[in-house]
Amino acid sequence: MGPPADRDRAIGVLRTAVDHGVTHLDTADFYGPEVANHLIRDALFPYPDTLLIATKVGVRRDDTRAWLPAAAPAELTHQVHGNLRNLRRDRLDLVYLRVGGDGLLDHDPTPFEESWGTLAELVTKGDIGCLGLSGIVPGHLPRATAIAPVAAVQNRYNLFDRGSEDVHHACTEAAIPFVPYFPLGTTARRRASVLTEVADGLAASPAQVALAWLLNRHPGILLIPGTGDPGHLLENLGAAEVAGRMSDADMARLTALSS
Repeated sequence: MGPPADRDRAIGVLRTAVDHGVTHLDTADFYGPEVANHLIRDALFPYPDTLLIATKVGVRRDDTRAWLPAAAPAELTHQVHGNLRNLRRDRLDLVYLRVGGDGLLDHDPTPFEESWGTLAELVTKGDIGCLGLSGIVPGHLPRATAIAPVAAVQNRYNLFDRGSEDVHHACTEAAIPFVPYFPLGTTARRRASVLTEVADGLAASPAQVALAWLLNRHPGILLIPGTGDPGHLLENLGAAEVAGRMSDADMARLTALSS
């Protein structure tokens, strides 16, 4: 909520990410509200042809910072048009319908098929390129694909939180890209002894190893670790190299943390 403490540094983080080969950004108009999208626009417009910007609709924030469902057709259309305006785009590359999850949302009275169908119509109109789902259970996938293809799924999932393991598995089986949000988990949990031991053995940081574990869990995974720190950004980008050095034994030790 609200603007960053250091706007110039936030702009610099975005530009550094793209300069270092990042081609996928995850955002939403309800971050701020509107702050994140304005930062992305001010930092990167005109956008590189290689950059994919994904955003999310279906919820809103109130003045108390609460998350509220907002998935009625008129609300979704308003949110899509807001993202188009604030990102200064003619079409949104990827739009996730935020269905729920994490205990943050009350049940939205709008039927799922009505919400998803509204976004599918906006694809037909050219406002959206492709659609994704966020905060789902596996049963949402066949209901969605009966109306429109699912290009990606974004659920909370990380080394210490496997609550979406069934969704992760369903995406693997269906060859759908999986985008775990909150991919680093909490700082306190990144001090787990097994994680630090594996990190020491790989000459990497615990954060890099937590991200590397995710990269090795799914063949079509996209990571979205958020940061406002240029040093953390470069550390996070180094996770890809760490993933390539991680052994089967390292993976097994980390995966066993779930139990």
